Amino acid sequence: MKYLSALLAPFLALVRDRALILELTRREVDGRYRGASLGVLWSLVSPFLLLCIYTIAFGTVMGGRWPEVQAAGTPFSIIMFAGMIPYFVLSECMIRSPELVVGNPSYVKRVVFPLEILPWPMLLSALFHCLMNVLVFVIMRLVMQHDFEWTIIYLPFVILPIAVLGLGMAWFLASISVYFRDVRQVVGLASMALLFLSSAMIPTATVPEKYRVIFQLNPVSFIVDQVRAVLIWGTQPDWAGLVGYMLGAVAFMYAGYTWFMSTKRGFADVL
Repeated sequence: MKYLSALLAPFLALVRDRALILELTRREVDGRYRGASLGVLWSLVSPFLLLCIYTIAFGTVMGGRWPEVQAAGTPFSIIMFAGMIPYFVLSECMIRSPELVVGNPSYVKRVVFPLEILPWPMLLSALFHCLMNVLVFVIMRLVMQHDFEWTIIYLPFVILPIAVLGLGMAWFLASISVYFRDVRQVVGLASMALLFLSSAMIPTATVPEKYRVIFQLNPVSFIVDQVRAVLIWGTQPDWAGLVGYMLGAVAFMYAGYTWFMSTKRGFADVL
C-alpha cells in the first residue's frame, strides 16, 4: 500500500487540489493576456504571427530541404507549424519553470500550501495553448490545401509523452532555480537549442552524418516527426516508439517529483 501511494503521489495532488489547480490555471492563462485588447484571442493570433515570421525568415532557405515541399507541394509553413506545436509545450515548461517557486515566495511561507502542485497549472496552460495552436493549424490547412487528415485523432497520444517530460522537467527546474539562480539564464538558451537542433526546423535525413546524432537524441525531434505523421502525412504514429518515449518520460517525471519533494523543505531558508 505504501508503494502504491508513492507511485500515485504526483497525481493524487491533481485530484485532491483540483479546484486550486484549476483556479491557478485560469489565472495563468488570463494573466498572460491581462490588459490586452484581444484578450485570450492572442492565443490564436500569436502563433500565427510567429509562424509568418519563421516562414519569411527561413522558408526560402530551409524550404528546399523538405522533399515533401518539392514532391507533394505541401507548404513549408504547414510543415513547420506542425513541428512547432509539440515544441511550444516543452518550451513553455522549460522557460516558466524556474519562476514557479522563486516567483511565488508567499506560497513558500505558507506551510499549508502544496508547492508540488505548481507545475500542474503551468502544464495545463501549455496544453491549452497547444489546443489553440492545433485549431490554427487546422484552419490554415483547410484554407491553404483544402485538406484534413482523420489521423488527427491520434494527436493526444503523441503530445502526452512530451507533456509528461515537461512536467518532470518543471519539478527539476523549479527546485534547482531556488538554489542556483543562473538556471533562468540557461533554460532560455537551452530552449532555443532544442528548436534549432531538432527536426522541427530541418529534416534529420538532410543533416550531415557527423551531426545527425545530435538531432536524433533531441527529445523534441521524435515527437515532432510523429505530430507531422498524424497531422500532415495521414499515417499512424510509431506506437512502439511512443511507448518507449512514454516510459522514459514517466521515469524522468518521477525523478523530478522525488527531487522536488526532497529539496522543498529548504526553500523557505533560501527565499
